[in-house]
Amino acid sequence: MIQMQTKLDVSDNTGAKRVQVIQMLKGSAAGHGKKRLRHGGVGDICICSVRQAVPGSEIKKGEKVRCVVVRSKIPTRRKDGSYVRFDSNAVVIIDQDGNPRGTRVFGAVARELREKQFTKIISLAEEVW
Repeated sequence: MIQMQTKLDVSDNTGAKRVQVIQMLKGSAAGHGKKRLRHGGVGDICICSVRQAVPGSEIKKGEKVRCVVVRSKIPTRRKDGSYVRFDSNAVVIIDQDGNPRGTRVFGAVARELREKQFTKIISLAEEVW
């Protein structure tokens, strides 16, 4: 479950290494009334603040970026009844159109991204689980 203030690894070559979630745009809302907490999983979009970046990269520390979650420690249930779980929480930085800003995606990504129309990320990934 990814929610506000979750720190995530970045698995692309944009230059950002670690980000912190500011707001979840797509995902579930838990709670009721004023204390509504939005959380998400694989394939959900969030707005993040860059916490660590490589020196000299196009993305700087403190910059706000849009990201899509590609790996989650919380198990994701599939239609066939199986579950998929990863060792780390990770995101890929995207632009306003939903295309990745980087040219490479490192590590495995979940197959659920294809259902959520992130086919460009699927094609750039090293492996799809």
